[in-house]
Amino acid sequence: MQPLNLCPPSALRAVRGVLTDIDDTLTADGAIAPEALRALHELRDAGLPVIAITGRPAGWSEPFALAWPLAAIVAENGSVMLRNEGGVLRRDFSQDEATRATNFTRLRACAADVLARVPGTRLATDSPGRLTDIAIDHSEFAHLAAAQIAQVCTVMREHGLTATVSSIHINGWIGEHSKWTAAQWAVPTALGLDFDARDWAYVGDSTNDQLMFERVPLSVGVANIARFVPQLLRLPVYVTDGERGQGFAEFAQRLLLARQA
Repeated sequence: MQPLNLCPPSALRAVRGVLTDIDDTLTADGAIAPEALRALHELRDAGLPVIAITGRPAGWSEPFALAWPLAAIVAENGSVMLRNEGGVLRRDFSQDEATRATNFTRLRACAADVLARVPGTRLATDSPGRLTDIAIDHSEFAHLAAAQIAQVCTVMREHGLTATVSSIHINGWIGEHSKWTAAQWAVPTALGLDFDARDWAYVGDSTNDQLMFERVPLSVGVANIARFVPQLLRLPVYVTDGERGQGFAEFAQRLLLARQA
């Protein structure tokens, strides 16, 4: 990773929009940093749309989809897209209703198996808002050691789930969707634009952002990504000085200044 101040202004001027994680990228302890919220407004006002892609559940994300100046939030790692259409929440799914119903039964069975087999585990407190995945808390209100996190991932994969680790949760779901497919889905659906990763920047902070770090050429980690560097196989190209929402705001200001120059 290189310091963000080494990013060429020409690369920033080429950006048409921003894709971002939410937890510990825009927020801390579930609340958005004032600097990050202000940056979202400034980006929108400058004609730079922002799409948030998160492992958080649809239920948790719904009020933010209505309140924050975003083109869309794609929740549950690419499964549910939420948009504000004239003050009315629109919800779309990447899987049909029958598939979701079948998967829901399998997900509940997997969650029960994780709790039975991995001592000390508990469901994330936002689980009631989840429609297409399950989440085990490892750092939000509980703490799991690295070996426990690995064991949870193993059990999820035994059940045929995709398992990823965010800054706070271990998420498991059934299907081929991901943060990458979320971007491919959300950009044309919410904005009517063909998706080309070279037109976008991605901002994130943890291991479940690696696919985006790999595939979006202008990738940025907020400073608290340092916690996950030993586990990352793919690093972002740049890193901010600030952590969490302050880091996102730092990136937004550099992006806006480059466009004004």
